[in-house]
Amino acid sequence: MLNQTGSSILRGDLGVEETFESDNIVRWDGERLYVEQDVFHNGQLVHRKYRRTVTEPVARVLWTIINRAKQ
Repeated sequence: MLNQTGSSILRGDLGVEETFESDNIVRWDGERLYVEQDVFHNGQLVHRKYRRTVTEPVARVLWTIINRAKQ
């Protein structure tokens, strides 16, 4: 199930309103953590399963949660 993430972003450089939908599942490809997002410009799909890298602070929190669950 895809969820719209955040609000729309007005991209003045492209002249479009940009929105995202994601299943909010964090994935690991062996090198980096990412979430897949579908990117829309003015409601039209322009990029399916775009890989947005998880930020370092989010990765650290996830690491802490995983380690606590192991105990």
